[in-house]
Amino acid sequence: MKTKNNPLYYILFIAIFAILLPAGYLSGLLSVNTISVWGRYFCFAIAALGIDLIWGYTGILSMCQAFFFCLGGYGIAMHLLLKKTVAAGAVLPDFMAWNKIDTLPLFWQPFHSFGWSLALCLLIPALFAFVVGFVLFRSRIKGVYMAIITQALTLAMWLIFLRNETNLGGTNGLTDFNTLLGYSLSSSSVKLALYMISFAVLCAAYFFCYRITSSKFGKVLQAIRDSESRISYAAYKVVDYKLAVFVVAALLAAVGGMLYLPQTGIITPGRMDVKASVEMVMWVALGGRGNLKGAVLGALLVNFLYSICTSLFPDSWLFILGFLFVITVLYFDKGFMGLLESIKQRFSPTRFKTPQTTH
Repeated sequence: MKTKNNPLYYILFIAIFAILLPAGYLSGLLSVNTISVWGRYFCFAIAALGIDLIWGYTGILSMCQAFFFCLGGYGIAMHLLLKKTVAAGAVLPDFMAWNKIDTLPLFWQPFHSFGWSLALCLLIPALFAFVVGFVLFRSRIKGVYMAIITQALTLAMWLIFLRNETNLGGTNGLTDFNTLLGYSLSSSSVKLALYMISFAVLCAAYFFCYRITSSKFGKVLQAIRDSESRISYAAYKVVDYKLAVFVVAALLAAVGGMLYLPQTGIITPGRMDVKASVEMVMWVALGGRGNLKGAVLGALLVNFLYSICTSLFPDSWLFILGFLFVITVLYFDKGFMGLLESIKQRFSPTRFKTPQTTH
């Protein structure tokens, strides 16, 4: 769905989240927890941009983005946990000692370094996405089969991460972090800084995705979505384009997970289960598939509604989310952005102008 890029949207977005919310916190009108919650929403919006690239613009319904999100989160969590362990004068994290593990597993060793941790948080999801995407796209798997296989993959990884034998905390995950680069994660100034960093990365990710969709590469992706057979006849290597966007979407999800972990203080396999994977796709569907602004709006709005509804109606959120999804599919299949555009066109002054006749 193509919409005009009105600069007013961007100015309003920046004014609210880069100026108004921080000013509200500094003046005492908002708590630091509110700032931190919105920082997490930005992380979800970064992942939603990747989903929109691969689903909205390329037509590939990938249901494993939550897994890539968790890979980024687990990588940072391992680094923070090792730093806490060393500061406490211990050799192994507490959960490993409880499981009677004698030595630190080899794959944990590189996460002592912050630089290596950042690199691996990007390299591992990219490599995993490349291998999975290469196998699936080379096998010409598409449509509903792609969704089923990627969801099955996420389910399999969820079951693996649940096991204590993987040395990643099992069902409890990784938690109880104190510092990041020597700064206390419980500090209000650090929470505000993480909020601002998340917002800046979201803006950079949006600009990056916008450049992709506006380029020749993006036009080919949309052509693949509209008619893959025709674009393959035009001598384009469809598999390469699909594989590239699949890796990019995985990287965006991993970046979101990396920023999410320090702000929430915990990462568990529950963040990658079936429900979490479906919810991430629904953010984009409700916001407006094939519209980057819709992906961001959907992620922010749905998670904001989740916070409100779980406080007022703890057991009704899934029903509310399902109702919103059904209404979206039946009555405004272009999501919130499509609904806003329809309202805008309906009340546009040009709609009521009577055409002039010439004699």
